[in-house]
Amino acid sequence: MKLTFSTTFAIACALILSACSPRTERAAPISADTYFEIQIGEATAHLQLALTDPERSKGLMNRTELEQDHGMLFLFPSRAQRSFWMRNTLIPLDIGFFDTDGKLTETRSLYPHDETPVKSYSNEIVIAVEMDRGWFAKNKVRPGMYINLETLREKVKQRGHNIHSFDLNETN
Repeated sequence: MKLTFSTTFAIACALILSACSPRTERAAPISADTYFEIQIGEATAHLQLALTDPERSKGLMNRTELEQDHGMLFLFPSRAQRSFWMRNTLIPLDIGFFDTDGKLTETRSLYPHDETPVKSYSNEIVIAVEMDRGWFAKNKVRPGMYINLETLREKVKQRGHNIHSFDLNETN
């Protein structure tokens, strides 16, 4: 097959333009069941992301165990005092409450099957992280330490949600 000059020129231009055009790498989408790695203070946690009311309501219910350093991050659209209970939750947990800057304000213990609400002391909470009992102490994660909001924003986007739907400060 004989190519004409104009056909050859058009193919060459297309190849050059495609090589020069910027490529945007898109991270693979993640589901509610996907664990992602995130820093909390100096510790690394592997968390599932609960973004919707049904996901936040289900939480870690009916699980018999968590892998080491695994848990769940609950992200809320606005700051408020948060309340958690352990209906149908079979394993002892600790919960950390974080403000809009991603700063850990407090940790509390949660007991299996206990339906007594455990409320945050602060009314500025937008993030809660549930981990196996003792995880925060074992990893020396204390109030005043921060969760990596840049990683969290990236994972929210990968889930297909608008990060601006959540009350997170942009500076951290």
